[in-house]
Amino acid sequence: MVSVSRTLLPGLALLLGLGLAARLLGAVFPLNHLVAAILLGVVVGNIVGIPDLTRAGVGTHKLWLKTGIVLTGASVALDRVIAAGPRVLLLVGGVVATTILLVEGLARLAFRIDGETGSLLAAGSGVCGVSAVVAVAESIDADEAAVAYAATTILLFDALTLVAYPAVGTALGLPDRTFGIWAGLTMFSTGPVTAAGFAISETAGEWAVLVKLTRNAAIGIVAVAYAVLYARDRGPSPGSDRGTLARLWVPFPKFVVGFVAVVAIANLSLLGADDVDSLANAADWLFLLAFVGLGLEINLSELRATGYRPVLVVLVALLAVSTAALTVVRATF
Repeated sequence: MVSVSRTLLPGLALLLGLGLAARLLGAVFPLNHLVAAILLGVVVGNIVGIPDLTRAGVGTHKLWLKTGIVLTGASVALDRVIAAGPRVLLLVGGVVATTILLVEGLARLAFRIDGETGSLLAAGSGVCGVSAVVAVAESIDADEAAVAYAATTILLFDALTLVAYPAVGTALGLPDRTFGIWAGLTMFSTGPVTAAGFAISETAGEWAVLVKLTRNAAIGIVAVAYAVLYARDRGPSPGSDRGTLARLWVPFPKFVVGFVAVVAIANLSLLGADDVDSLANAADWLFLLAFVGLGLEINLSELRATGYRPVLVVLVALLAVSTAALTVVRATF
């Protein structure tokens, strides 16, 4: 226990130090402190790098992100969610299916990208970023080069949309809920979606997280669907005898269960207003640590090395789907 703490402490100190610096920047300049945290992380990570001594602690940033998302469940008003529920579910299903089919079609027919890479790009764009890339890669036993290619492309768009979405939302004067739903529907990875949402407002952040988690829940279904499709051209693979429920559960993001549990507890009036405020403040600090770590792990040289064809495929699909989704969300909500 002591050795583990000593291993993590330097990295945690780095996350906290940069997080405090981001808060200071946010207080001095008209810049959201969570966005500042990512920018500081990118600058430090690409100029100084991540020292080996701090690497283990910095690697905990995904845990803080998931924990922060779970705690935001306390601020979600379930009556609003229930009222919007059917519309949100239809939108999520439509966006996931449309994005996957569009990326697959562009990759295979227009840009002549090999099947595995196209499928990984489709899963990453349609469901939940790099997590979906890894889950589907495992389900179809994809080549490591294809995984690296797809993951790098998705990370590039995570960085770009993190800046572009708040800018577009502000320029168009989008209402907070509209922006949050749009970001949750069409951005790729959970971290950038959360950062973009809360950069606009707390309401936008809550809706972005809620919609994104709904979309993330499709990861198990998509992974199984790809496994079945690719199995037609291949022999049985290790683990192919697992039941359907088990294959759905393995890639499923488990922290979603915690988020739903906290939403239920808060809406059963088991938490007071002060408790909800405390959890929201704790989530904000956890996001601060998480976004510093996210920035630290963005390698600009790797992003620059990405080939142009995967980038064009994802760019065309993102522009088409995000424009259509925004039009529908503005008309629906």
